[in-house]
Amino acid sequence: MYERTLPIGSVVLLKNATKRVMILGYSRYQAGDQTKVYDYCGCTYPEGFVSPDKTAVFDHDQIAQIYALGYQNDEQIAFRQRLEQVLANKK
Repeated sequence: MYERTLPIGSVVLLKNATKRVMILGYSRYQAGDQTKVYDYCGCTYPEGFVSPDKTAVFDHDQIAQIYALGYQNDEQIAFRQRLEQVLANKK
C-alpha cells in the first residue's frame, strides 16, 4: 500500500540513521543542487521544522521503518493518487 508515497506527517526511520524524521513534503531538490529530485523532504522528530538547512531530503527506498502514518482522508487519498501519476510520468 505504501510503495511510493506516505502521507504528510508520517514518522519514519531512515536506513543507517538513529534519529526519526517526519515527512513534510514531496518531490524536492536538495538545497543548492537541482540535479536530483528526492521523493520526500522531512524534519527531525520530535523537534519539527527548525530551519531550511535542517531539512532532510530522501527517497522512499531509504526508509527502514515506519513508526506512524500521517493523517489520511478522502482528500489526501485523491492527492496521493494524483501525485503518483505525476511522479510516474516524470520517469
